[in-house]
Amino acid sequence: MANIAVFLADGFEEVEAIAPIDLLRRGGMNVTTVSIMGRTTVHGSHNIDVEADTVFEKFDFTGVDMLLLPGGGLGTKNLKGYAPLLEKVKEYDAAGKYIAAICAAPTIFGMLGLLQGKKATCYGGMEDELTGAQAVTDPVVVDGHIITSRGMGTATQFGLKLLEIFTDKATADKMAATVMMP
Repeated sequence: MANIAVFLADGFEEVEAIAPIDLLRRGGMNVTTVSIMGRTTVHGSHNIDVEADTVFEKFDFTGVDMLLLPGGGLGTKNLKGYAPLLEKVKEYDAAGKYIAAICAAPTIFGMLGLLQGKKATCYGGMEDELTGAQAVTDPVVVDGHIITSRGMGTATQFGLKLLEIFTDKATADKMAATVMMP
């Protein structure tokens, strides 16, 4: 069972966080939501508050297999401004551990110089912020240990791809059928 940390900041896009969390937990993954706001209540971009499992300052990264960053304009801005998280993302990248982001959040990987020579996708119109990447418009892109996705409308596909990475295609396909994914 994989251990996945999902980082929440005020202004995060709720569906981009909750859909992957839901699918991964249904699939048996251990998912921990981590607030970078210094409090467990995090305010979503559409006025939906979410209670995170813990705060960054108390989170133990031991055994965490993937860092997942949901998007949202303000949420991504807040994630970009949180140096301790950026250091962890760079650490995971250097170790070849999985890092995943959706919507505006893949621009964090671009900002950090992690996409050099890689394929990546993001929210339409932000491709110039995928510095060094070959920007594509696929709903979900896996290039080595980096997984990116486009936005709210691709959040379920994103979650299913993450489940596939930690299990297998048959398990992800079965989950897709279970949740009535066309």
